[in-house]
Amino acid sequence: MDQDSTTPQALIAAALRRERTRARLSLTEVANRAGIAKSTLSQLESGTGNPSLETMWALCVALDMPLSRLLDPPRPTVQVIRAGKGPVLAAAESDYRATLLAAGPANTRRDFFRITAEPGHARRSDPHSPGVIEHVLLASGRALIGPIDAPVELGPGDYIAHPGDAPHVFEALAPNTSAAFVIEYP
Repeated sequence: MDQDSTTPQALIAAALRRERTRARLSLTEVANRAGIAKSTLSQLESGTGNPSLETMWALCVALDMPLSRLLDPPRPTVQVIRAGKGPVLAAAESDYRATLLAAGPANTRRDFFRITAEPGHARRSDPHSPGVIEHVLLASGRALIGPIDAPVELGPGDYIAHPGDAPHVFEALAPNTSAAFVIEYP
């Protein structure tokens, strides 16, 4: 692959190949489980695709793995990620971006992200793997967050934990909405 091995596309490509091989699944089987085209998965594994956040979640559910495993290269003991830096995944139909800040080590099942979002279109999420819990601490702006049928309006400093294994939403209600976001896997 000619790409820089630290780009999000290169990290995703290597991780998808590794995880699919580990699970002993064909391209066709993973694509079918994720509900995406085999050609899309092939492009992602070759590092030429540009996946949406929704596609990445679907692949992680299909491979029974946390999202962070697709983006997290080995890290030094001290880690600093400057504002506006780090591997970012964007939602397909809303102005919503998730930046991986820290993946849970092998003995834990949690990932830590920075979320930035703008008003206009809600980020609606399909259910993740069974038992997943999402934790959100709103840093700025206002947002509706939680189960799709009963989201809660949060302001700066407000916190919510909700099931991630049911349909849920993050809808920015004010410009420059940002949050700290932790996904806890069972």
